[in-house]
Amino acid sequence: MSAPTVTSVTAASPAARAGLAVGDELLSIDGQEPRDVIDFQRLSDAGGVTVLVRRPGAAFGRRVRVDKEAGEPLGVEVASAVFDRIRTCDNHCAFCFIYQLPKGMRRSLYLKDDDYRLSFLYGNFTTLTRFTELDAERILTERLGPLFVSIHSTDPARRARLLRNPRGATSLQWLEVLLDGGIEVHGQIVVCPGVNDGAALEDTLAGILDRYPGLASVGTVPLGLSRYSNEPEMRPHTPAEAAGVVDAVEEWQQIYRRALGRRLVFAADEYYLLAGRQVPPARHYEGYPQHENGIGMARAFAESFTRPGRRGPGGVRHGFFAAVDAAPAQGYRAPRLASVPGRSDDSRPVTVLTGTYGARVLAPLLSAHTRTDVTLRAVPNDFFGGNIGVAGLLTGADVTRAVREVPAGTRCLLPDACLNEGRFLDGLTLADLPHPVEIVPADGASLRAALDGRVFRPACAP
Repeated sequence: MSAPTVTSVTAASPAARAGLAVGDELLSIDGQEPRDVIDFQRLSDAGGVTVLVRRPGAAFGRRVRVDKEAGEPLGVEVASAVFDRIRTCDNHCAFCFIYQLPKGMRRSLYLKDDDYRLSFLYGNFTTLTRFTELDAERILTERLGPLFVSIHSTDPARRARLLRNPRGATSLQWLEVLLDGGIEVHGQIVVCPGVNDGAALEDTLAGILDRYPGLASVGTVPLGLSRYSNEPEMRPHTPAEAAGVVDAVEEWQQIYRRALGRRLVFAADEYYLLAGRQVPPARHYEGYPQHENGIGMARAFAESFTRPGRRGPGGVRHGFFAAVDAAPAQGYRAPRLASVPGRSDDSRPVTVLTGTYGARVLAPLLSAHTRTDVTLRAVPNDFFGGNIGVAGLLTGADVTRAVREVPAGTRCLLPDACLNEGRFLDGLTLADLPHPVEIVPADGASLRAALDGRVFRPACAP
C-alpha cells in the first residue's frame, strides 16, 4: 500500500499555510492511513488535522498540524486515486476495447479496471464480478454514488458468456443490494449484433423493469470495433440493426414511462446516426444523465450551437464522476488542452476537422450558418480502423493526414476531445502537426464563437 504523494498545493490553502509541498508523502491523517482519495477526503474533512508527512529522501515522517475549518478543503492534489491496488477486471469480454488496442501505446491505456471506487470517482463502468460484501457495506455506509454498472444482459447464462466469466451470472445480485440501499446507479448495455440484440435486448429491458427499476438511467451503446480485434463473432451494426435498436429502445421508453414515470433507457447517438434517424429533442434526454457516454451529445451540441446564449440544455452533466478534493484528473476529469477566446477579428477561411460521426452532426449546422467559407472535413480513423468514428479517438497520425490537405492561410479548428493533457492517443502533440491547428472546446457555443471570429489560444500562452 503506497502513500498519497502531493502533486500540487493550492495557494493560500490550509496545506500551503502548514508548509506542505509537492513531493510530500502523506502517510496518515489523525493516525489513520487512507486507502484512496475517498478516505483521504473523509479524514481531511475534519476541522484541524495532524498529518504524518515524509519529505522526499527522508527515512521517517514528521507530524504537521494543519489548521482548518471543518469541511474546508485541505488544498492538495495527490498522484493517484487509489493508494492500495486498483482492482483489475477478470472478465474477458470479446467486445472489450482494451483488447483491441495496438502495442506500443501509453501504459495507462491498457489498464483494465473493475474497481467500484473508480466508478464513483470517474464514471468507469464496473461489472461487479469482483465485488464483495465489504464493498457493499462501505458504499452503503459512506453513500458512495452515483455508480456505473455494466449490465449487457439480465439473463444469467448470456451475461456469463458475454463476460466470459462464470461470476457474470450472479454478480448483478449486488446491483439489487445497491439499489435497495438507495444508491444512485446508472447502467450500460453494450449491444453486440447477433449476440445480445434483437429478442435478447428485449429480454434485458424487460429484466431491468422486473428486477432493477430503481436504476437512474440505462444507456444502450454499440460496440466499438477496431481493426485489431481478433474476435470473429464481433462485427459492426448494419443500418437496419441500428434502426432495430432505436425502435426497441423507444418502445421500451413508453413502457417505462407508463410503469415508472420516466424513460429510463436511452440509445447512443451513434445508433441514430447509423440508422439515418433524427436525434430526439432535448427534453427526450431527461437531463442528459448519460451525456458523457455519448447519449444526447449530438442534441446538446446542436442546442448549444443554435442558442449559444443559453445555459447547457437540460443541465448537461459534464463528466460521470463525483467531485472529490485531492483526486487526480483522470478519465473524464483528465484536462484537455485548455484554451481561452482571444480577439474577434479573424476573418480567414475556416476548416473544421472532426470524426466521421461528428461530421454528420456538424454538417446541417454549418450549412445553416451565415458563413460560406467554412469547410467541414471528416477525418477517417485509420489508426484504429473498424467502425471507430468518434472525434475523441482521433490520433495525431489521423489529424496529420487531414491537415496536410488544408490550404495555407486557413484557420484549422479541432475539438479538444482529441487531446488528453496536450497529447493525442498516439503520443503526438500539436507541435508535431504540419499545419497550425486551433483547439476549440467541444461544445456548440464554442464552435459558433470560433466561426464568428473568436480565436482560441492555449490558456498558458502569454
